[in-house]
Amino acid sequence: MTDTVSDPLTAESVAGAAYIVAALLFILSLAGLSRHEKARAGVIYGISGMVVALAATIWLTLQNAWGSSQVLTGLILLVAAVLVGAAIGLWRARVVQMTGMPELIALLHSFVGLAAVLVGWNGHLESPELPDALKAIHHAEVFIGVFIGAVTFTGSIVAYLKLSARMKSSPLMLPGKNAINLGALVVFVVLTVWYVNDSQLWLLIVVTILALGLGWHLVASIGGGDMPVVVSMLNSYSGWAAAAAGFLLNNDLLIITGALVGSSGAYLSYIMCKAMNRSFISVIAGGFGIAAPASKGDTDQGEHREITAEATAEMLANASSVVITPGYGMAVAQAQYPVAELAHQLREKGVNVRFGIHPVAGRLPGHMNVLLAEAKVPYDIVMEMDEINDDLGETSVVLVIGANDTVNPAAAEDPGSPIAGMPVLKVWEAENVVVFKRSMAAGYAGVQNPLFFRDNSQMLFGDAKQRVEDILRAF
Repeated sequence: MTDTVSDPLTAESVAGAAYIVAALLFILSLAGLSRHEKARAGVIYGISGMVVALAATIWLTLQNAWGSSQVLTGLILLVAAVLVGAAIGLWRARVVQMTGMPELIALLHSFVGLAAVLVGWNGHLESPELPDALKAIHHAEVFIGVFIGAVTFTGSIVAYLKLSARMKSSPLMLPGKNAINLGALVVFVVLTVWYVNDSQLWLLIVVTILALGLGWHLVASIGGGDMPVVVSMLNSYSGWAAAAAGFLLNNDLLIITGALVGSSGAYLSYIMCKAMNRSFISVIAGGFGIAAPASKGDTDQGEHREITAEATAEMLANASSVVITPGYGMAVAQAQYPVAELAHQLREKGVNVRFGIHPVAGRLPGHMNVLLAEAKVPYDIVMEMDEINDDLGETSVVLVIGANDTVNPAAAEDPGSPIAGMPVLKVWEAENVVVFKRSMAAGYAGVQNPLFFRDNSQMLFGDAKQRVEDILRAF
């Protein structure tokens, strides 16, 4: 190997150029993932950027260690880590169901948080020789990185447990829970100032334990109805944890990537909160599902009416326009394929069929869009809530498949409801509404739905996939 190739300055320059290319690819990936039509290209950009980043990092590491007795050991460890991580990632991607995607993403966020904690601890134990001015900055990076990473780690674990039903979705109601969270932040600030001036190991141990406890309490105190916001919030946290690790490792690409993930996750959290008519602070303070005084939405609504699959098929055959509003129940039943076939057959009969997607339908932002794309539903008939709401009053039939809280009229009509003010799909304005549901139980937010008792609403009970297949056979 020539001196030019092994020159550290040359290696840094080449790696820096590769990092710029990777950063641009990550930006293109985010841009592509924002639209259905370009989502596949966005994924390819992201994969390409990560390949470039990994290759540049491995090459730079080898160049800096060239001639050292540990270069072979380092190379073996790097390759082993990449291969093990890739194998686990491919395995999980192949076996995970779309219904399990929210909890898988929450679990992946925990890995990012744990990595940030380990990098921070390494930054303390292998603290470089720095001038006093830079040493204070380094200590702040270590402390803040460990704190953000630890909060992300345990918070993501709790989100995973809630989403996978291994833990109750109802919020933990400790006395003075907001004071606990605020007190933890105050203690963190005090400890940070202390550590910057006197980097004692015990301070790092204390802040790690504090952050682990705060992350657990923070997410455990949030109700199940706010899980879409929690997932995007943890996505943001994991980005900032990665950026903090980038500062410690002096890795520009990790800083850029972390900032991209952190800012996009924060903006997504804002979008989710806006879709639920809630502030981010109110989500952190506590979620849907908290016990509230009884409102008129919780009182006796009267009798519901049932309908058969055959009668639903006849109603659809005579309809001029149909809107399908899916929810998490469609994902659980894996009904997206027969639903797509139903939409296809109705369109073949000349019926105007569209899908109405609420921003927080399911338990992950964009969950329903991915399911419908997986079933080959045309992008141009998949409409967002704001695009479809004004047309629901002129719709012949609305099929509510596995949705509950996102079509609840109490949000618009009952000021005392826990979800009052939340923007919802106004399906009750349609001529007829058929609700696919297993039972009359309340939704994930624990709020009763008056829609089920409206004069123009009928319930089609049973597994959504089987009921849609029954409708197809009735055609």
